[in-house]
Amino acid sequence: MDKKLIRIIDANINRSREALRVCEEIARFILNNRKFSLRLKNIRHDITRAVKSMPIPYKVFLEERNSKCDVGSDMVVYHKRGINYTDILVSNMKRAQEAVRVLEEFSKVKSKSASARFQKIRFVLYQTEKNMLRDLL
Repeated sequence: MDKKLIRIIDANINRSREALRVCEEIARFILNNRKFSLRLKNIRHDITRAVKSMPIPYKVFLEERNSKCDVGSDMVVYHKRGINYTDILVSNMKRAQEAVRVLEEFSKVKSKSASARFQKIRFVLYQTEKNMLRDLL
């Protein structure tokens, strides 16, 4: 298998799920909104199901993961931003949307159906962000 492709997909699986977990905590503990919390949890699980539908076993992702030598790991830049829940929600929703877009594009190489699933997830994320921000603002 193409090791570079596997690493791209793996990094974006992790990035999308981590970002969604942050948003889920905002829905649960800040907004106290069961509906949003459940929606975000379901989106995380949808990502997992889409990944599992690709012909790539999880052990392959682990074998190709090389966080220690990742050339991008030392380029982390923390932008100054306000410290409020809205900023945290927006930045993490954008992170999830971008990662799902990457998954959508690169999964085409292995599974067009997984790519279509990622596309649907991305559009659900756009609407979820809008709905959550309406409640948060």
